[in-house]
Amino acid sequence: MSKQDSQFFNIFSLVLGILIVIALILFAFSRMVGNNTQKAHVLSDPQYIGGVQRNLTQARIAIAGEDNSALTIRPAAGAMVVDTELPTDGLSVYQTVCAACHGAGIAGAPKVGDRAVWNSRLAKGTAALYKNSIEGYVGSAGVMPAKGGRVDLSDELIQAAVDYMVAESR
Repeated sequence: MSKQDSQFFNIFSLVLGILIVIALILFAFSRMVGNNTQKAHVLSDPQYIGGVQRNLTQARIAIAGEDNSALTIRPAAGAMVVDTELPTDGLSVYQTVCAACHGAGIAGAPKVGDRAVWNSRLAKGTAALYKNSIEGYVGSAGVMPAKGGRVDLSDELIQAAVDYMVAESR
């Protein structure tokens, strides 16, 4: 490399470094100005406040083992709504919620109609079946999410679905 090339490279690197420093200073300055002037306007904007309020009113907590039927699950804006009505009896709960696992035996779920598997569970009593269905269960036999993942269903509907599955499996 010649002396002229070396000198050009050094000057070019220095100019490039200075431009980068100037860009960083301008960025920091614009952030500071925006923070002092725009932040107050954004926080007082009615659309912003309305969005925060909507998000806060949608937040609800479902507790396993308690009646969460008053909670409604609303789809996100733009989401496809498949079924908005709650099941009304044990059969409809089984068809819409339970059959996904109990129809195929997924995650250790006893298949409806498999007498041997259901008899071993019935030996513990229907109260144990109700409790595990409502509160959820994790054990060596498999996993049962609380209320089959539908915490918006009442305990009575879950019990009716258990009664239906037991009747079909005796």
